[in-house]
Amino acid sequence: MDTFHLIGIKGSGMSALAQILSDLGNKVQGEDIDSFLFTQVPLEARSIPLFTFGDAPLSQSMKVIASNAYDDNHPSLVRCKQYGIPVHRYHRFLGDWMKGYTSVAITGAHGKTTTTGMMVHALKAIEPSCSLIGDGTGAGFPDARLFVFESCEYKRHFLAYRPDIAVITNIDFDHPDYFSDIDDVRNAFEEMASLASKHLIACGDDPQIRLLKTTTDTLYYGIGMDNDLRATNITVQSNGVTFDAYFKDTKLNQFTIPVFGKHNVLNALAVIGVALVLDLDLDITKTQLATFSGVKRRFTEKHWKSNVVIDDYAHHPSEIRATLEAVRSKYPQKKVVGIFQPHTFSRLEKLIDDFALSLKEADDVYLCEIFGSAREGRGNISIDELRTRIPNARLVSENIAHDMSSYNDSVLVFMGAGDIQKYEDALFQA
Repeated sequence: MDTFHLIGIKGSGMSALAQILSDLGNKVQGEDIDSFLFTQVPLEARSIPLFTFGDAPLSQSMKVIASNAYDDNHPSLVRCKQYGIPVHRYHRFLGDWMKGYTSVAITGAHGKTTTTGMMVHALKAIEPSCSLIGDGTGAGFPDARLFVFESCEYKRHFLAYRPDIAVITNIDFDHPDYFSDIDDVRNAFEEMASLASKHLIACGDDPQIRLLKTTTDTLYYGIGMDNDLRATNITVQSNGVTFDAYFKDTKLNQFTIPVFGKHNVLNALAVIGVALVLDLDLDITKTQLATFSGVKRRFTEKHWKSNVVIDDYAHHPSEIRATLEAVRSKYPQKKVVGIFQPHTFSRLEKLIDDFALSLKEADDVYLCEIFGSAREGRGNISIDELRTRIPNARLVSENIAHDMSSYNDSVLVFMGAGDIQKYEDALFQA
């Protein structure tokens, strides 16, 4: 067994990786900011030592893995260099480590985390697998055959992986601080698809996916008739969504998922597609999908007074639309209030008109100050530029409980990938 030190261990991918390594019997420690993040809870449950940046004990026998959120000039990486300790970047380490498994990479502009979580949940009752979910959840099993992981397209990091099976949920223009346009994004996914050694499972309803040129054996899933795996007879019920799944005109079964929105039907189809190519038990897959409770920060529900409060990671216009569509589907009679915190200045600047259109799907809109992220602390746009594009949109005040006090029997939807949870915490603590 090895000793690992993770720089930026509280990042969602890094935390999940630390959990896997620990579960497999390795010694693991890490360093990060001192502030509490929800991703540290499973680390503490495993008694993984956490240190503030610069305070961690180091030795040359350690294998050091660094988050991609920090460049080579970060003091903790410089310190390792001074100690003569090689540093492995997260995606490079993961690409090498997974070679001992049959690997399933789940990627796409949106839906990666939920689809990965669904896949892992389905496998729990079939064969426990090593897994890395983008909500900071990881698990390692010493005898596992499969490794299911969330694969991120940012800066083309997913090109470090050689998965046996790759799932592409969709392709959309995002990360404008790196990608120049949608063609640049699609080219990255096209290159990634070529690295899948056995199967590609892709959403055929997505026009950008249909433009991919690939020789990899591909199974298309979706709602459209031109897909290999299709969902039909989609019915929204009080406890979720039911649909019939057909593979090449043969009915497989009727499936129920306890989550809402068309995007979650597509996510479930991706899982069924993986089950088909891996020849997994579809009856067990059906049973597991019916008990999928979701992943962290994706449509997580609580109650405040008479209102439903939803916490969601949506930080792109397409994700906002999908989240609000799911809210309308589950709560068709309730007023919907969107509370949104933009994540990165560059994303807001490039997509501001689309953000405004997507947020108009809510009845009322409140906006929080822009969250810059570790890689982008400032920008040339202000939250007021978004506010003026949305009729009657307001800025969240210092007293969010007062802002929300007039709402009764409504749905308050908090959306963002930054620290929007501090606003939710303030609401519940008031």
